[in-house]
Amino acid sequence: MDIKWLKTFIIAAKYENFRKTAEELFLTQPAITKHIKRLEDDLHIHLFDRVGKTVTLTSAGHHFLPYAKNIIAKYEQGLEDFELWKQGYNRKLVIATAPQIASSILPSILRFFMEKNPHIEVIINVLKSYEIGEEVNAGRADLGLTRIRPIQTNINCNIVHEEPVILVGPNVDLIGDRLDESNVLKKYRLITHNHPDYWDTLLGDIKKHYPNVRTMVVNQMEITKKFIEEGLGISYIPSTMVRDEIRKNQLMEIRPGRIIPPTSSTYVLTKVETKEASTFIEFFKEAIKIL
Repeated sequence: MDIKWLKTFIIAAKYENFRKTAEELFLTQPAITKHIKRLEDDLHIHLFDRVGKTVTLTSAGHHFLPYAKNIIAKYEQGLEDFELWKQGYNRKLVIATAPQIASSILPSILRFFMEKNPHIEVIINVLKSYEIGEEVNAGRADLGLTRIRPIQTNINCNIVHEEPVILVGPNVDLIGDRLDESNVLKKYRLITHNHPDYWDTLLGDIKKHYPNVRTMVVNQMEITKKFIEEGLGISYIPSTMVRDEIRKNQLMEIRPGRIIPPTSSTYVLTKVETKEASTFIEFFKEAIKIL
């Protein structure tokens, strides 16, 4: 029995049409017919009824279909596991993460984690924050890292890190006593809604104290930082997300005044906590303390 025959049978069973099967598999119709005939000969039973150009699954075909799918799934999983073994991996960890985390705290933590755990293959899927809960819930990710609580109630959600949110502006030559909250909110536009959690409450508080503040919505954090660097505005950003830019004097922290900045939380989401997920979570908790 040839794996190619089984793959052809599964697609042919889906369409019950050899022409469509040939198109999907990039084969000729005679090749499709030959695969099916050889599989039927090997099984000593007809899998399709043929009436003119019409083909339909027989009862034997319906009965064999789940077995064929299972054989293909095990075959492909075996190839994947063997490829991982050739690369030195024997375990796998799939992480779904928000862009704000993937571009800030995750890279350095991940580098040290992979150095310490070389046999774990790490796969990173970067998704919007509100999509991560569903990714974990559906079993497509072993754990999720997000800045907001998920709407799903049947998964585990724990805070692994909290950090201050700071007001950030362009690094310009201003006298120290002029570089404060009041002056920058008058001078620059306030870039908002680049974080999924705190902006609605924060913006309401800002407008109470500075009713004439001008705003600009930018829904991507990396773009926000570039806009600030170019002098297009200022924004409230979690401290770890601008740590490197402040160190390099590309951006500047503005001291607070009337506004009490919020905090930003990082949540870890799991449904069934695998050994690999537990290992990563514990490592993450310790590593984030020294960043």
